[in-house]
Amino acid sequence: MPTNNLCQDSSDVIMSKSKCAISNANNQTKSYRMELVWRNIWLMLALHIASGYGIYAGIFHARYLTFMFNYLYLILTGLGITAGAHRLWAHRSYEASRATRILLMLFNCGALQNDIYEWCRDHRVHHKFSETDADPHDSRRGFFFAHIGWLMCRKHPEVSRKGGTVSMQDLADDAIIQFQRRYYKLLATFFTFILPSYIPCVCWNENAYVSIFICTTRYTLLLHATWLVNSAAHLWGKRPYDNHINPVECKFVEILALGEGYHNYHHVFPYDYSASEMTWLNDINFTTMVIDFLASLGMVTNRKKVDSNTVEKRVQRSGDVSLYRQYQQQHQRSWWRHTPLPMMIMFLAPVFALYIYRRLLSYLYYLCFHIENRWP
Repeated sequence: MPTNNLCQDSSDVIMSKSKCAISNANNQTKSYRMELVWRNIWLMLALHIASGYGIYAGIFHARYLTFMFNYLYLILTGLGITAGAHRLWAHRSYEASRATRILLMLFNCGALQNDIYEWCRDHRVHHKFSETDADPHDSRRGFFFAHIGWLMCRKHPEVSRKGGTVSMQDLADDAIIQFQRRYYKLLATFFTFILPSYIPCVCWNENAYVSIFICTTRYTLLLHATWLVNSAAHLWGKRPYDNHINPVECKFVEILALGEGYHNYHHVFPYDYSASEMTWLNDINFTTMVIDFLASLGMVTNRKKVDSNTVEKRVQRSGDVSLYRQYQQQHQRSWWRHTPLPMMIMFLAPVFALYIYRRLLSYLYYLCFHIENRWP
């Protein structure tokens, strides 16, 4: 009898403690007030001011080689996020050789968006608690917050509390991830600013100040391309796979974020290595094309893909069937419209646009001052 009473008392104590913990968490959530981090705000402001000057320097003073180099460097470091931190490490949607993982880790260092371990932790929390207080960049709080505002304030208490429930053991056991985490500040500074600023100065005698500011602009553009996945791809677009969630299929994010804009599909099937139903032969998905190319070289294996029957059943259950049929018809086009043509436009259009813009300015300058303006 005394033993039974003791067990009952112990269970009552445990239940009361759990209730207290839940009530404390609820009270903490209700009493939450957003606290600005002024250090981050001033850093973001300084970064965008420097990037504004970098745009001016890129248009009026930079050499074409500097412009093209930074554009290609932007794509490579973008792959460090899309193919590396996101699809390889956060979702484990494919496996890669050691050399490929090291290469993607170094590209990721050049993106300077937190080390892979921290990036993946926030992303896994985002998927598990999407559009809740525990979502680090909760799109319910508006475009600005989901895009950049979440980096300018303290995290909601729920982010830290529920973030502890997400398993990170696989990354804790990864030697490459832990190496990057240990030396991240040094690696990120070198690959984001020092190396891409140094190469144009040494290889084709670019002005040092021009090279530094254009490098800053490249970094800022990459940040915004990534942030658009958190903001625009949760707000503006269509929901053919699941119309009960916020993520959408956003066409311009598909292009700017190297194939990360198929977000309605991705949140329904996060383990798909392509982050979209269609392959790069049927849709614009530069990251998937790179992963498939690496697979053809034997550097990538075990690419996970959702079969069409599973997709159909999910659409029938929670999606928009008519929109899905329309969506499929739009993507059944000639492969060249989704591969060579977009790739040519993606690589050549920025340089061609800069050339035309400079020629136009030169012509206007000559009309006004009768002096021929020579571009670097």
